[in-house]
Amino acid sequence: MKKIIIAGLGVILMGSIAGRAFAADQTVTGTLEDSFCYATLGAHGPDHKKCATGCAKKGIPVALVEKGTDKMYILLPPKNDEALPKDVIAHMEDEVTVTGPSYQKGGVNYLVVKSMK
Repeated sequence: MKKIIIAGLGVILMGSIAGRAFAADQTVTGTLEDSFCYATLGAHGPDHKKCATGCAKKGIPVALVEKGTDKMYILLPPKNDEALPKDVIAHMEDEVTVTGPSYQKGGVNYLVVKSMK
């Protein structure tokens, strides 16, 4: 009986580790914002497009604010040691749909840009 319990706990542990390593794709529709101006100043919208684009080009993290909610995802590039795709920066302050693996760590939501429409 003890071996069955230990084996069961092992399976559960392996499942949780595998779930974190291979996150399922999520599709989120929302507006691309520069996280600094959006979070600290509340600046967003068409009048803020030029500023948001400049901030994104300088490396300020780009956030996707989900449509109809206040949920925000920090966008990550498809691969380590890469910049975000140029079409992300070109669409700052626009409504887009991003698909990719999502993660949550330390209360922050992250979304990898696998594709964007």
